[in-house]
Amino acid sequence: MEQPNLEYINRLARGNESIKKELINIIKTEFPEEKKEYYASIESGVFKIIEENVHRLKHKISILGLVKNYEIANEFETNLRKLDLNGQEDFEKILRLITRYIKTI
Repeated sequence: MEQPNLEYINRLARGNESIKKELINIIKTEFPEEKKEYYASIESGVFKIIEENVHRLKHKISILGLVKNYEIANEFETNLRKLDLNGQEDFEKILRLITRYIKTI
């Protein structure tokens, strides 16, 4: 499995440490809330809401340089439109990976 990284954030910050810190803080603040909302939507079983939450989380996956995992999330989102949960387990592995990573940055 790919490992999250800060390459994209570093490119955005262009060497400005305060911008880098702000972007990291946004990830550290928003990701846990979005993950919580995702799991609540899974409990609700409402596919449209699950899809919306996956869509929001995909942006964090992309920002953290997880190109292949972004594709996994995208496929899961597509399956949700078909009322299919195929890909849920892989998507949730990505969430766990990011959760561990953001504790280190």
